[in-house]
Amino acid sequence: MASALWPEIARIPHPRHRVPLLGDLLSTPPSRPIQGSMRLARELGPIFHLRVFGQDIVFVSGPELVAELSDESRFGKRVVMAVRNLRAMVGDGLFTAHSDEPNWRRAHDILAPAFTREAMVRYHPTMLAMAGRLTDVWDRRAAEGTPVDVPRDMTRLTLETIAHTGFGYDFGSFEREEPHPFVVAMIGALRNAQARRIAPPFFRRALARAGDRRNAVHVGFMTSVVDQVVAERTASGDTRTDDLLGLMLTAEQPGTGERLDPANIRNQILTFLAAGHETTSGALSFALYYLAKHPEVLARARAEVDEVWGTAAVPAYEQVSKLRYLRRVLDESLRLWPTAPAFTRGARMDTVLGGRHPMREGAWALVIIPALHRDPVWGPDPDEFDPDRFLPERVRARPAHVFKPFGTGERACIGRQFALHEATLVLGLLVRRYDLHDHANYRLRVSERLTLIPEGFTLTLTRRKNPSA
Repeated sequence: MASALWPEIARIPHPRHRVPLLGDLLSTPPSRPIQGSMRLARELGPIFHLRVFGQDIVFVSGPELVAELSDESRFGKRVVMAVRNLRAMVGDGLFTAHSDEPNWRRAHDILAPAFTREAMVRYHPTMLAMAGRLTDVWDRRAAEGTPVDVPRDMTRLTLETIAHTGFGYDFGSFEREEPHPFVVAMIGALRNAQARRIAPPFFRRALARAGDRRNAVHVGFMTSVVDQVVAERTASGDTRTDDLLGLMLTAEQPGTGERLDPANIRNQILTFLAAGHETTSGALSFALYYLAKHPEVLARARAEVDEVWGTAAVPAYEQVSKLRYLRRVLDESLRLWPTAPAFTRGARMDTVLGGRHPMREGAWALVIIPALHRDPVWGPDPDEFDPDRFLPERVRARPAHVFKPFGTGERACIGRQFALHEATLVLGLLVRRYDLHDHANYRLRVSERLTLIPEGFTLTLTRRKNPSA
């Protein structure tokens, strides 16, 4: 069977044991499709395809092919599979909008000022305040000698950070023993999107009906939270325009004078609250995992923080970007486990990929970022953690388009600088303040929702005697 959009798909490798009807479904575990795809990339090479219930999906991880797919003149983002299913939750928000939908360009233009350097300077004190709420909890845990649940606490931190900086809203996450109901609903909606992607066609309608009922409850609750955020801002008479909500309520698109409609404002808030904290919490959790597992890296990062920040109680905005080694730690963690692990690219016209794979207009491929980040171009040991891979001279020596943790092109993550500043700041504060103890000899297990995060990762802590910490 040939795909109409990939007319010579038979030339693209696929798993050996393809079976009728199911196709290649058994080749990768449904609960961990990214990790299964990483294994298949090692076995089958830089491009392969799977056939699942008659649908062909092409996967790409080779640097040369990814470089081609990153060419904006030939390819653009395609909203497919689990991302398309997320539209039930966030509609035409920035992440899930089709590139030709007017609201995507309008929202992007209106919200771009919220992610400038000037905006980051404004957000810095709030990021510090939210990190202080985290360290209050971790100080108590350190005094008690009880473990901290790293992914849970990073999720609390990043949710509060985006809620406060973007919308002036407090979820009270650190005052709760259990996750905020918004987080519970969000996880449920993410799982629903993933489940619908892998459901067989002959069960899809029945499963969708049951899943849609559950999902309606999740989305209904999330929507009620967002409506409360907007109502409180509106009732307060606050007319500021220096955060995401202020821009969405008041700003006009340059050149057209058009504004975001209320439904799209809701979709954008849901997008930022969900995607804006989920990805950063995973990045922080993986970085803390690698720091705990590599004491020599932790010592080097801590020495840098102590030198750059000195005895100041809290760092100034400019001091965060000076933590160059700690930033390499973060980049290396994102290389091994990019928390948004894939992106899709669709052909804008009939073309040929890699000189031998014809693609019709509209054909798309899924870039598996963790497999791209483990290509031999990274050296003979791409599975090993080594922050010095990101020394400037080594970065310059590598080809372009081999490091893609935030996607590519005009549809790359708009909040990249926000996430990097927040994550570097938080890691600096934590390594300066605590010794990290891998008390359970934790073995990494990666949980897949739409994003990646360590599963069941805990640490015990000891407060350092450094007065500045």
